[in-house]
Amino acid sequence: MRSFAIFLGLIALGFAGIALLGYPAWLLVSPLLDNPKFSRIASRVGMLILLVGFIFVARRLGVADRASLGYGLPAGSFAREAGIAFVSGALLMLPVVATMALFGLRELKPGLSVDVLLLSKLLLTGALSGLAVALIEETFLRGAMQTAITRESGAAVAIVLTSVVYAALHFVAGKYRVAPQDVGFGSGLEMLTVVLDDFADPAHLVDSFLCLLAVGVLLGVVRAITGNIAACVGLHAGWVTVIFVTREISRPNAESTASWLMGSYDGFIGWMVLAWIPVIGWILIGWYRRRQLTTLAAPG
Repeated sequence: MRSFAIFLGLIALGFAGIALLGYPAWLLVSPLLDNPKFSRIASRVGMLILLVGFIFVARRLGVADRASLGYGLPAGSFAREAGIAFVSGALLMLPVVATMALFGLRELKPGLSVDVLLLSKLLLTGALSGLAVALIEETFLRGAMQTAITRESGAAVAIVLTSVVYAALHFVAGKYRVAPQDVGFGSGLEMLTVVLDDFADPAHLVDSFLCLLAVGVLLGVVRAITGNIAACVGLHAGWVTVIFVTREISRPNAESTASWLMGSYDGFIGWMVLAWIPVIGWILIGWYRRRQLTTLAAPG
């Protein structure tokens, strides 16, 4: 568990950076900005600390090479596998959205005219955002973290532990707001308290947490089967894209008798999605296992 503890310490270090260095960074950077926001400056400090710490930890644990990080495939093959996974992930998410519509869980936003141009813009924005998120999270979690823990404790333990972290990090919300004139030395700690506020009442997020945990396990299994994170990046980005588009053109229907199936976390990820994960997982895991067997059986 040494590797797991080190990665948890790295995450905690990033949070500590927000609490302790957010205000000094504000004093240094805010005079240079037209519309400075404390939460943005402090969060960038935390990210910078996390990035520098990640480089050090990855080297220390021997997972700084391409293969350990999940980038062992040639660039062309990696892009192709990620692209196939993106399309597969997006298509497999469509039945989930259709089920939500069937149960009346979401409804189109009033006054919104959905046309080809709008959908194209949303798909492009969602895909770019999803790809950025997927590359960062999959490199950190299914890349370095899962590899390091697997070497110490085995693949099953690594998949579970990284999935717990993956699920938990989704509830670290950047919703802290403070007027520039009210920023002080304690603002960093106040921001950290607000950011972690969801964990003060875990009962209201159990559905979304279990759903995200299941998604993390699925991605971890795919990583273990394929030996790289190309498919994980593609699947992750494809799912984010569909969720982004769905949330942009529709809203949760609180009047639906089945509204409890929708997650309170984001109005999407909840019991309904969780019920679909075994089906999606059965399809994906079976497909990737067959692909790996085919690859191993191929001559030369």
